[in-house]
Amino acid sequence: MSDVTEKVNLLGMSRPDLEAFFLELGEKKFRAHQIMKWIHVHQVDDFEKMTDVGKKLRARLQDIAEIRAPEVLSENISRDGTRKWVFQVEGAGAVETVFIPDGRRGTLCVSSQVGCSVDCSFCSTGKQGFQRDLTSAEIIGQVWLAARSFGPRSNLGEHPITNVVMMGMGEPLLNFDNVVRAMRIMKDDLSYGISKKRITLSTSGVVPMMDKLSDELDVSLAVSLHAPNDELRNELVPLNRKYPLAELMAACKRYSDRKADRYKSITMEYVMLKGVNDTLEHARQLKRVLASVPVKINLIPFNPFPHAGYERSAKKDILAFHKYLNDNGLLTTIRTTRGDDIDAACGQLVGDVMDRTRRSERWKKEVFLRSGEQLTTIIDEGAVK
Repeated sequence: MSDVTEKVNLLGMSRPDLEAFFLELGEKKFRAHQIMKWIHVHQVDDFEKMTDVGKKLRARLQDIAEIRAPEVLSENISRDGTRKWVFQVEGAGAVETVFIPDGRRGTLCVSSQVGCSVDCSFCSTGKQGFQRDLTSAEIIGQVWLAARSFGPRSNLGEHPITNVVMMGMGEPLLNFDNVVRAMRIMKDDLSYGISKKRITLSTSGVVPMMDKLSDELDVSLAVSLHAPNDELRNELVPLNRKYPLAELMAACKRYSDRKADRYKSITMEYVMLKGVNDTLEHARQLKRVLASVPVKINLIPFNPFPHAGYERSAKKDILAFHKYLNDNGLLTTIRTTRGDDIDAACGQLVGDVMDRTRRSERWKKEVFLRSGEQLTTIIDEGAVK
């Protein structure tokens, strides 16, 4: 086994993890605080540059530890300012991360798994199958690399990433421990200091883990709903067969009840599929399903991908759906497509192995990519403020 493999990666350690690590080395807890700031505030990955850490400890850390993020395969910037990275992770896979600027707000969409086992019928990620969970270092590494690309911060409050959404590849609640550890790092004042209302986890509806999340961490919740009845949701989101709508809504109500009044609303993501879930009857059913839960609804115009089997709903149908819900007291927004010119828009991220002969030179090697059906869902005012 190589030296790199044997070293402890400090990147994915939360503050308690780092404190325990340094106590085991015979050091004081404050060393964890120093190192955490060097890693996440100053984006330093070389122990020798940590000037307020003693030379002896720096030398020891060089021998036993590392700060290692995923490898950047490519970075592209859209005409609208959206940025997309492809990151290589250990093994055969790669994941994508997208940054969406919107005035003073910058939202980073982060992946939690390579592939996905949920297999929603309109998302190409699931069609690639599930490869593995990302480690906490690979999850927070996406944030670290994105933040690093903007240059060093002079203080904790100055950075372009104001919001993080766990909406990339994978089902976050099926990689619970690593995702929660990474979100703890995002929230920590010694790293990114992102408030609980500005970190959003999106789930397809893993009911037991929704309850566990409410016990362990206070963050905003979004649900990939996409259908107003069990029969249709069983088809679109197969997880519904295990946790049907009644159970899912009850879990949403429990989650909401444990939050402060100001942040009770749960965002319901609803991709608009032509002739599938976009009629006024579907809107009426949706109103009934959501009657007991404080929600915001985000309508997502579908962006087709190869062999998707679905089309985007007509604009008039999306607008009619939107009007009915708003007229009936349900705060509803329509997601604006962003980054479509670099295949970073919702649903446009390709979900197969890239063939170099068919792709532009920006793809440096063959990689597994994914469709982000949840990608930029929560960038509207109500969902992230």
